[in-house]
Amino acid sequence: MVTVHAPAKTELVHRASELIPLLREKAPWMDDNRQMHVDVIDALTSADLLKMRVPVRYGGYESDMETVVDVLAELGRGDGSTAWTAAVWAISTWMLGLFPDEVQDEVFATPDVRISGILSPGAVAVPTDGGYIINGKWSFNTGAQQSTWNTNAAVTPTEDGGFAPIMTLIPIADLHVIDDWHTSGLRGSGSVTTIAKDLFIPRERVLQMGPVLQGQHLSKLNATAAIFNAPFMPTACATISAPALGLALGAKDAFLERLPGRKITYTSYENQSEAPITHLEIAEAITRIDEVGFHAHRAARMIDAKGLAGEQWTLEERARVRLDLGAACQRSKEAVDVLAGASGGSSIYRDVPIQRIQRDVQTLNLHAILHPSTNQELYGRILCGLGPNTPYI
Repeated sequence: MVTVHAPAKTELVHRASELIPLLREKAPWMDDNRQMHVDVIDALTSADLLKMRVPVRYGGYESDMETVVDVLAELGRGDGSTAWTAAVWAISTWMLGLFPDEVQDEVFATPDVRISGILSPGAVAVPTDGGYIINGKWSFNTGAQQSTWNTNAAVTPTEDGGFAPIMTLIPIADLHVIDDWHTSGLRGSGSVTTIAKDLFIPRERVLQMGPVLQGQHLSKLNATAAIFNAPFMPTACATISAPALGLALGAKDAFLERLPGRKITYTSYENQSEAPITHLEIAEAITRIDEVGFHAHRAARMIDAKGLAGEQWTLEERARVRLDLGAACQRSKEAVDVLAGASGGSSIYRDVPIQRIQRDVQTLNLHAILHPSTNQELYGRILCGLGPNTPYI
C-alpha cells in the first residue's frame, strides 16, 4: 500500500482540460463503435483522473466532491460519453470503499483497476453456505466491457417472504455480456447488458443496501475519511450531475466555434453573429449553463461540508441533492436545445458536434435517477410533509 499526496483541484481540472482535444477527436469513433476508445482510457489513466475516489492507502487521492464535479465537467466538455463513464467509474470506485477492507485489498491490488456499477436491482441472490447464488441481468451497465469488477445491485429473500436490496461485487469475467447498446445517445459509454447465471458470490462481497443508503459501511480503515462520511445517493447524484454541466459547456464551445462566417440562409444576414436573435439565444443559453453550475456545485459543496464536519443528513437535504441533479439536467438540456436550434440545418450532419451533444443530453434527462420531474416531485413531497416514494434518497 502506498500513500501519495493528492494534486490540488486546479491541477486535476487542468489535466482534464488538456484531454479535451483528444476527446473531441475520438468522439465520432466512440459514437460509431459504442465504446470508449483505448486512447481515451489510456489518457484518463495516465492523467491519474481515475484515482480521485480511490482511498489514499492504495495510492488514490480521496478527492472531494467539488473536485470530482469540476474534473468530470471538463471531460464532458470534450465528450459526454467519456464524462458519463468516468462518473460511473468514480461512483463504483467509491462504493468499493464501503466493502470490508480485505475485499478492497484484493481489488486495489491491481493498479489503475476500473470498477463499473449498476444501481437497478436486476437479479436475485439466494443465501447459501459462505455466500449467495445470484441469477439475473443488469441493463445500462456502463463501461462494463472495459472494467475488471462490477458493483451490481440485487435483492435477497427475507424471512418474512419479502426481499431486501443488496450490493454485490462481481468480477466482469464471471458475467455474460450482451452487446445490445444500440442507442441514440451516450453511445460511447458502452452501457451493455450483463447476465449472471447460478453465480456464487462470497459473503464478504455483499453489502446490505439499507445501511449503505444511510451512510453506514463495513470498512474500518475508511471510517474516518471525509469522502466516505456521505450517504450513497447524494454522493452518486452529485457525481452524475457533472456530465450535464460538461455537455452544456461543450455545446457553448461547439456553437461559438462554428459561428464566425456563418450566415442565416434566406435572410440578409451574411454573418449570424450580427443578428439580434443570435445575441438573445447565446445569452439565454449561457444563463441556463450558469444555472447548471449552480445546482451541481451546491450539491457538491454540501457533501464536502457535511463530510468534513461528520454531520448527519436530514431527509430534506438528501432530497435537495436529487432536486439539484434533476435541475442540472433540465437546465443543461434547455441550454443545449437553444444552441442546437440556432445552429442551422447543416448541424444535422454527423461530423458537427452539436447534434451528438444534443442526443447525449437528451439521454441523460431520460435516466430514471436523473429525470427532472421525478426529482422535483420527490423534493416537493418532502416539503409537503409526505414520505419519500423511493428508498433511493
